[in-house]
Amino acid sequence: MPEAGFRPHGSLTLASDEAELSLLKEAADLPDAAERGFELLDPVAAAEVNPALRGEFAGALLCRRDAIVEPRKVPAAFRDYLLSRRAQGGAGYEWQPGREAIEVAPHAVRDHTGSWHRGDLVVLCTGAAHTGIAGPHLAGYERPPVRRVRLQMLQTDPFDGRLTTAVADGDSLRYYPAFELPGRSQLGPQAPVAAASAAQLLMVQRLDGSLTIGDTHSYDEPFDFDVDEVPYDHLRGRAEQLLGRSLPPTRLRWAGVYSQVTGDELYFRSPVAPGVTLVTGPGGRGMTCSPAIAEETFAAWTRPPGSSGQAD
Repeated sequence: MPEAGFRPHGSLTLASDEAELSLLKEAADLPDAAERGFELLDPVAAAEVNPALRGEFAGALLCRRDAIVEPRKVPAAFRDYLLSRRAQGGAGYEWQPGREAIEVAPHAVRDHTGSWHRGDLVVLCTGAAHTGIAGPHLAGYERPPVRRVRLQMLQTDPFDGRLTTAVADGDSLRYYPAFELPGRSQLGPQAPVAAASAAQLLMVQRLDGSLTIGDTHSYDEPFDFDVDEVPYDHLRGRAEQLLGRSLPPTRLRWAGVYSQVTGDELYFRSPVAPGVTLVTGPGGRGMTCSPAIAEETFAAWTRPPGSSGQAD
């Protein structure tokens, strides 16, 4: 779907020292490394893959399976596609915004206007709303299966270079399950500002040339209502170190809250009632992984009892 801005450009995770490079080597040697599209690159090879990287780094892990989308366009792109299918006599689709689900029953959900919506399968995608309709179900777990995470990100004016991949720095090795390997314990301390805000550099070029740069992590609620300029300065500085040049001015800054699983799963899926399933908790992966999550959710619904698949 070109309207969503999908580009299978892959990603590069850059090591700044030998400890980070050693951990990347471990990841590249994993049994499923080929399935993940992992390839360890030296600095010269990494710069050939992404010529915009003119700074200093010790090596990189290329992941060919990563992709990029335009987050401001994805929801409307899918909605417009489904509405066009209906206009052409395809499967039924109806967009009813401004409704809050407040009650579930077998194969049905009631919104705050009193209307019931019924179907063979009802999927509740509650995002970071862990109270409300999802609250009683989530409260039934001895250990919370999901938590809320606050982040800060920014977007620059258009950058006159071209990034051919998404880019992450070595601090991302501290946060992702794929890097939960023996070498993680050998990583040196983060820069104090990065440690204080649990920051990692994630950088993607948008279709208009601007750069989206993140992000920080805050786990303790209640979350602050204001944004902190110090982590932004740190993230811009890390991006400039790896690009070997100055960034354009910052156009936008924002903070947000997402739902993240607390275990090893990629997301949380659980039946709430017969024919009603709750799906949440993909963390920062939601925008790019949502089609695969939807596919697995529908596959689990149609799968014969007793067959394998992600546990519900």
